[in-house]
Amino acid sequence: MHVPPTAPNTAPRSAPPTAPRSSPRRHRRSKALGFAALAVSLLMAVPTAQTAFGEESQKEKKVQAAIPGGGDLGPNVHVFDPSTPDIQGKVDEIFKKQESAQFGLDRYALMFKPGTYDDINAQIGFYTQIAGLGLHPNDTTFNGDVTVDAGWFDGNATQNFWRSAENLTLNPVSGTNRWAVSQAAPFRRMHVKGGLNLAPDGYGWASGGYIADSKIDGQVGPYSQQQWYTRDSTVGGWGNGVWNMTFSGVEGAPANNFPEPPYTTLDTTPISREKPFLHLDGDDYKVFVPEKRENARGTSWANGTPAGESIPLDQFYVVKEGADAATINAAVEQGLHLLFTPGVYHIDETITINRPDTVALGLGLATIIPDNGVTAIKVGDVSGVKLAGLLVDAGPVNSKTLIEVGPENASADHAADPTSLQDVFVRIGGAGPGKATTSIVVNSDDVIIDHTWVWRADHGEGWGWETNRADYGVRVNGDDVLATGLFVEHFNKYDVEWYGERGRTIFFQNEKAYDAPNQEAIQNGDTKGYAAYRVDDSVDVHEGWGMGSYCYYNVDPTIVQGHGFKAPVKPGVKFHSLIVVSLGGNGQYEHVINETGSPTSGTETIPSQVVNFP
Repeated sequence: MHVPPTAPNTAPRSAPPTAPRSSPRRHRRSKALGFAALAVSLLMAVPTAQTAFGEESQKEKKVQAAIPGGGDLGPNVHVFDPSTPDIQGKVDEIFKKQESAQFGLDRYALMFKPGTYDDINAQIGFYTQIAGLGLHPNDTTFNGDVTVDAGWFDGNATQNFWRSAENLTLNPVSGTNRWAVSQAAPFRRMHVKGGLNLAPDGYGWASGGYIADSKIDGQVGPYSQQQWYTRDSTVGGWGNGVWNMTFSGVEGAPANNFPEPPYTTLDTTPISREKPFLHLDGDDYKVFVPEKRENARGTSWANGTPAGESIPLDQFYVVKEGADAATINAAVEQGLHLLFTPGVYHIDETITINRPDTVALGLGLATIIPDNGVTAIKVGDVSGVKLAGLLVDAGPVNSKTLIEVGPENASADHAADPTSLQDVFVRIGGAGPGKATTSIVVNSDDVIIDHTWVWRADHGEGWGWETNRADYGVRVNGDDVLATGLFVEHFNKYDVEWYGERGRTIFFQNEKAYDAPNQEAIQNGDTKGYAAYRVDDSVDVHEGWGMGSYCYYNVDPTIVQGHGFKAPVKPGVKFHSLIVVSLGGNGQYEHVINETGSPTSGTETIPSQVVNFP
């Protein structure tokens, strides 16, 4: 029997190598003006024969009408039912291809119709989604496991990215299911009738992770997981914590007790809406869109059928590899939602969504690459857009932004029907050269950012201090924006900047850029380095819980980072459970936030903590 270490080996996820901000939007205009602006934008977005758009607009409408909704799900979606022969063989075949294909081009979704499946061990590799097709997780039951381990990387799970498990019930063979993942590997809407082990075999390194809307009857054992966020779920118990374990709306979560043990616990999640998902209604595919919840606690499905709307597949443009942005945009203008089948999509113009309540859902880590420096996705200042299950991969020509939610100076009120980003991931470099000045910009108010990993690559291909230059990760200009599960890493300057009022972040995980060549390269005027998370001095109200920044300056270990966090000292700006960590003494922090908090020091990985600020 292996005994879990009391503190994991804290080497970073990759081995050391052998050798201008735009003016932020100020405070939003009145809500009344926001409603007026929304009304005008909606009128302008739906031209009629009486409007003076001319013949060209009418021709465009004829082209749009020709785009069909629905259809098959393409060759990379594999649908099983309990009578399908050799399910285990097919699942094993895909895992063999994907186990170590960290920067490969194949994408897969394994979808299981309602029923009971015996003797299954579905090992899940890169760019693979496994999901049940019921409306309720208990509709699709495995007498078996859905497994992620790290044998391909010698027991190190810190690179087990880009995969997901959703909407299934598991009866694990041993009583405990193993899900040893790091970033961008959500475990959503799952029911485990037993325990859940988040560590790899042998309790090697791990740097995850995210659970939402799930029920684990037994105990969750993080063991070597450095950090984890769990939202709106039920657990039978929680085993331990290393640096940062954060819970919101979780029945059975441990009591708030940061830093020893490092538990940050909120009784409820202020605002949440679960990710849309594909399901079967008889023989018909539909996409279920859950309703918004306020002050949620426990799963959305605990009392039976969840609240929300099922949209038939014939109301979706089913996007397949080879589709271009012009056709995708025409489909949205025509009134269709978007379902991206597993694949890699190269685009030469921005995918633009200006219609309220549009769903853009990706299966199997569908990946969008802007080839010529355009922004990959822009969402208008409209309510209720759902972006989910997408990976945006920066192209070789620098993009000013990769995802924009709302135009500059957006001001409409979306509190009743927020736009949401869920399991929306960004990658710059790693799979090849990529550049982007700012990855995600949120200009609209009331947006929900629910689980995102925004990553400037520190390994793979096409990375280096200037090779995959990316100055800023996430910039929030909108008011009343909530981030639940914010993972942002390795940017050349600020990883997160926040200008909007009343912003909230529940759980933040960050590593500063490993590859800074020297102190001068990161110098920020008189400040040593750029904060991982900065709240602008103009902000009066902001709050964060369970937030950590780590450094591992492996090119120049003498680099000093002035602080991990920076924020104005005002009564309305509050932080709970902050932490900074020097990994193995490769670089140091002088403070945790502003000039507050003790420095890290020496070669031991001993975190510095600030329980509350100010």
